[in-house]
Amino acid sequence: MKTVMIHAANDLRVTEVESPVVGDDDVLIAMAYGGICGSDLSYWKHGASGTAVLRDPLILGHEVSGTVAAIGANIAAEAAASGLEVGSPVTVHPATRVGEPAAWPGAAERPNLWPVVRYFGSAAVTPHEQGGFSTLRRVRLDQVRMLPSGVSLRIGAVVEPLSVALHAVTRAGEVRGRTVLVNGCGPIGSLAIAALKHTGAARVIGADVSTHALSVATAMGADEVVNVGLGERLPSNVDVSIEASGAAAALGGVIDATRPGGVIVQAGNLRAGTIEASIAGIVTKEIDYRGSYRFADEMDTAIRMLAEGLDVSAVITHEFAIDDAEEAFRMATTPEAAKVLLRLDG
Repeated sequence: MKTVMIHAANDLRVTEVESPVVGDDDVLIAMAYGGICGSDLSYWKHGASGTAVLRDPLILGHEVSGTVAAIGANIAAEAAASGLEVGSPVTVHPATRVGEPAAWPGAAERPNLWPVVRYFGSAAVTPHEQGGFSTLRRVRLDQVRMLPSGVSLRIGAVVEPLSVALHAVTRAGEVRGRTVLVNGCGPIGSLAIAALKHTGAARVIGADVSTHALSVATAMGADEVVNVGLGERLPSNVDVSIEASGAAAALGGVIDATRPGGVIVQAGNLRAGTIEASIAGIVTKEIDYRGSYRFADEMDTAIRMLAEGLDVSAVITHEFAIDDAEEAFRMATTPEAAKVLLRLDG
């Protein structure tokens, strides 16, 4: 079968490997779409993503959808009871928790903070956890999420990043009726805008340095946008800010824009190591500054919201065949791209 595999920095290949067969306890999925994420791009450009360093060839991809190709004999009855059958359209929860949970209070309710997690397309563990940019992928039954009628396989590939965006919104607390700034309108920021409007935020402002990113933010429901790259100023006294750019230099402006007693959620990944940022206002304004990492149980919520009519199609700007993976990755780094999809069915 075909895979999109990273062998080293700047060495991305469409590589043929042996096709998996379904095990007695597994579900085999014929992959349809995969979304290119910032971590995929980081492995391609740098051979690492954050502190996860590539040591062996790695199949990339954790934002995927497909159809069930086969179901293992030992789980056939359980699958049937849930309505899952061969041909069912699905997406996949990409995480596998390893070992025991952390011992601090409330850890069981925050599975995204499990001490060791194997995540599709990640070099954080050895051996690496192979991803989903492949013609076929074998998964556990508990990783499978059925897509309801009206949610296409194309949109199914956006469920994972929508879940990440939803987790940031959840971390913000009550947003209904609030004014929210989303700083950084890449795919996660734009999806957060859509989720905020769907959950009742009164006014959502998107900010970015890219005109194209702001056009996507508007299509996703932003009430207004601020082009920081053209010198436009961020708003004042917003109730909640979601910082989705991951740019340390942006923190000072986001803190200034947030009202006293407000909340900032850091959804954008800050680079590893020491960073320089103007954060004194967190103290003097008593701002709650909260991290947001992947997602907990928001995948089911994301699918429900899509079934209810949440439209996130505007975030998808380009599609490429699996054989054109390197071209797709190059496109994903350009200002004209938001979410770039690979068609994985060959």
